[in-house]
Amino acid sequence: MKLNRVRRRRRDLQKAAAVNRDRLSELPNDLLLNILERVGTLDAVRTCILSKQMWKLPTMLSQIVIDLSNRDLARMNRVLADVMNKIFSTRSSQITIRKLKVRFVLVPNHCRSIGKSVGLAMATQKLDAAEFEIVTLKNYLYCTHADFLNYGKQFSMFVTDCPDAFAGLTRLQLQNLRFGESDIPNILSTCKLLESLSFSECDAGIRSVLHVEHARLVELDITYGEFKTVELDCLPKLQRMTYDNWPCDENPLVLGFVPQLSKLSLANAGLSHKTIMISQLLANVPDVSDLYLDFRSEKIWIRPECPRVLAPVLSQLRFVNLDSLPEECDIAWTMFLLEAAPSIEDLCVTVWDHKCGSESQKSRSKKTDVKWEPSAPKFKHKNLAKLTIYGFQSDGNFMGYIRRVMEAAVRIKEVSLHNRKVCKLCADRFPHIEVRPSTYPRSCEEKESLRKKITEASVVMASPAVIHFRS
Repeated sequence: MKLNRVRRRRRDLQKAAAVNRDRLSELPNDLLLNILERVGTLDAVRTCILSKQMWKLPTMLSQIVIDLSNRDLARMNRVLADVMNKIFSTRSSQITIRKLKVRFVLVPNHCRSIGKSVGLAMATQKLDAAEFEIVTLKNYLYCTHADFLNYGKQFSMFVTDCPDAFAGLTRLQLQNLRFGESDIPNILSTCKLLESLSFSECDAGIRSVLHVEHARLVELDITYGEFKTVELDCLPKLQRMTYDNWPCDENPLVLGFVPQLSKLSLANAGLSHKTIMISQLLANVPDVSDLYLDFRSEKIWIRPECPRVLAPVLSQLRFVNLDSLPEECDIAWTMFLLEAAPSIEDLCVTVWDHKCGSESQKSRSKKTDVKWEPSAPKFKHKNLAKLTIYGFQSDGNFMGYIRRVMEAAVRIKEVSLHNRKVCKLCADRFPHIEVRPSTYPRSCEEKESLRKKITEASVVMASPAVIHFRS
């Protein structure tokens, strides 16, 4: 009897083992690779270590993405270099790498190892797109002048030591670097295939002038830094440009030969006295179709201009987003853009006193209403289909503005009205600042009443159905 029980127990264990066998490794390689490429490369490597049948799969991946958090990067930078070296030194040259993205810390020895591995891959493998995102050991808030200079020198040496890696990059993201006078031109000339470049807290010295020339660059993103002016001298393929927080009273951006530029994003708190004239900024760029302007809840830093002056440079403009206008400012001034740009289809206006972005500034600028000449009474806009307002309040400022837009926009299809945006940090960081009571309608009755007030007071027969309260 005891022997029979032992035999039955053994059979039961064998059946359980058969049911719980490693079914993952039994899948075909193409399916396994499809699964592994949906997670980060390091997770894929860890998964493959568990099975002998899967050991070689990391060398067959067509996407290699190592995008760790800052905490993980600090302790795994050396491991990252070793993993990349093993993958690239053993993979077949017949397998195309569709995407390579590596985020790593600027530590000279580790960087050099990563650069050599990537350079070898670029020389021996088929590679469609490659991206470096390079972070520094210190956050920019804790960087001294010496730190910025040191990081800039380390990166320039990295480029010099690993030219093959940088020659094949298509995207490059950098932060917290202060370069020498010739460093940025040298980097751009080395990165011949570069299509996207991002600078965060990078410059070539306080009040330096950045000249950018590149044959293939499609996207340029500059955030902070101490440039006096950024001059885009010759970028024949540039389509998207973002510039956040310029520090000086000079013209922050000079657009030279950028014939394909279609999307322009500018953000600044407007703490200086300098205002920007769009007619001058876009004088050489008549094909911008998407314009984003962020005022950081501070002063309006663009100057309303005569529609006749603006019309030649805004003829192709289709999408306009005016973000973080201060709440005490009359928003009617934004009509000058509609008058000058007959092709606008979508206009979004956000009114928001975002304390994290404004009250935290040491130097506060005086917020005043923008002086502008009201539009002609019979002005009509034939293409605007959608108006979106964040921060809507049921007062004369907003009500009058919506009526004016609806009277002008003869083909308006949708007016979306949202309540104020909410930032959870604002109340914690600035508890002493009084918040204006919201007059956004809550009940269905209040919303219906406002719809009728807007449309009944309009000189055109606009349907209340186009007005939507979204929050």
